Amino acid sequence: QVQLVESGGGLVQPGGSLRLSCVASGSAFSINAMGWYRQAPGKQRELVATISKGGSTNYADSVKGRFTISRDNAKNTVSLQMSSLKPEDTAVYYCNADGRQLTTFKYLDLWGQGTLVTVSS
Repeated sequence: QVQLVESGGGLVQPGGSLRLSCVASGSAFSINAMGWYRQAPGKQRELVATISKGGSTNYADSVKGRFTISRDNAKNTVSLQMSSLKPEDTAVYYCNADGRQLTTFKYLDLWGQGTLVTVSS
């Protein structure tokens, strides 16, 4: 069984920084794209940033220039460095990854359990 585990959420003041991390664990799997999504109270889940296996990145307009996504393919990890945080960045952040199980070739669409980021003074 392959799963994603996130870490790094918490409370931060406006203008501050925070780093989220996510690791995929299990056996006999291959990960393609990875990314971060978020869901604020009363709102739909939205894309924050994605990164391909080759390192191509895509960001939501609302976070461009403030957030940076990166990954380590050897360790199956993805990180989100968040800077200049605003109260409107407050949300539960979810890690996402797609790939395949190598023994069955089953397609994997994985989600982490979510980590809360609160931006408040």
